Amino acid sequence: MPHPFRVLALGLASLAASVAAAFADPPKSPQPISAKPKQIVLISFDSAREISQWERSRALAKRTGAHFTYFLSCVFLLSPETRGQYVAPGKGAGKSNIGFAASKREVADRLEQIGLATSEGHDIGSHACGHFDGKDWSKADWLAEFGAFRHILENAYAINGITPEPSGWREFARHAVTGFRAPYLSTDKALYEALPEAGFHYDASGVSSGPALPPTKNGITHFALPLIPEGPKSKPVVAMDYNLYVRHSGGFEMPAKADEFADRAYHAFRAAFDAQYNGKRLPLELGFHFTQMNDGAYWNALERFAGEVCGKPQVECISFRDYVARQRSGEAVAGG
Repeated sequence: MPHPFRVLALGLASLAASVAAAFADPPKSPQPISAKPKQIVLISFDSAREISQWERSRALAKRTGAHFTYFLSCVFLLSPETRGQYVAPGKGAGKSNIGFAASKREVADRLEQIGLATSEGHDIGSHACGHFDGKDWSKADWLAEFGAFRHILENAYAINGITPEPSGWREFARHAVTGFRAPYLSTDKALYEALPEAGFHYDASGVSSGPALPPTKNGITHFALPLIPEGPKSKPVVAMDYNLYVRHSGGFEMPAKADEFADRAYHAFRAAFDAQYNGKRLPLELGFHFTQMNDGAYWNALERFAGEVCGKPQVECISFRDYVARQRSGEAVAGG
């Protein structure tokens, strides 16, 4: 039976101050205040399917103090028996580019992971549903897809006959998902017209020439995966595991070279991080999937990288949602 959904509780720690009364001692010089903000690292996962990878990512977060964003594909909340609940724009019922959950049991396990991740402070975003390329969709098409996502998420327990439904689940489904990443990072003008109307606060579908401050337009903060130097010739590549997979092995599995590919990916992540940490401290975005490409090379690189940087005093590995919340509260979150 799924673990009950647990609402994240925030506690305030109390601070104690002590005053020295040794008049003979000269006053201490004030400690210099760093002119730089903390380095922000934004790590996200697309589709969020495999249960073992939910567990692995959550364990990584606990070890490093990081908070992640999971861009969920809603078809993984439908079993083979309930797949007809999803109708993509221009498609028949029960169609998906990435399949559906394997069983009702798998849906229940995934819902449990979503609840646990949320209770641990992670961000659940939308990756739409069937992973279709929406570059030619109309605004109405995008709104229909967003509506399908929210309906399926909100009613996932009832649709699949999974009981009990955790208290607070529907409230979470209606209000907690505030961000979106387009499948294939494929967008059109209509998407950006639909996002504010659908209630989103941020979009993470962009690609940029390097780390950049995310601009806000029409109420939507726009994040972009950066191009980062990679490999012996430092050729730019989108900072996402799939792009590294294609760069390294043409999109085909080469497990014998997994260690080599993991090392290359790690050094690319670390070099991009160091350039910002020692420079302007613009936020650094890194994207991943739950799929174990090249025998897990890119996840191994991620764990090595996050283990080294996320715990640094001047670094925060946070979610897109938390970045936007800080941005909107006026808190400094990146260098200029």
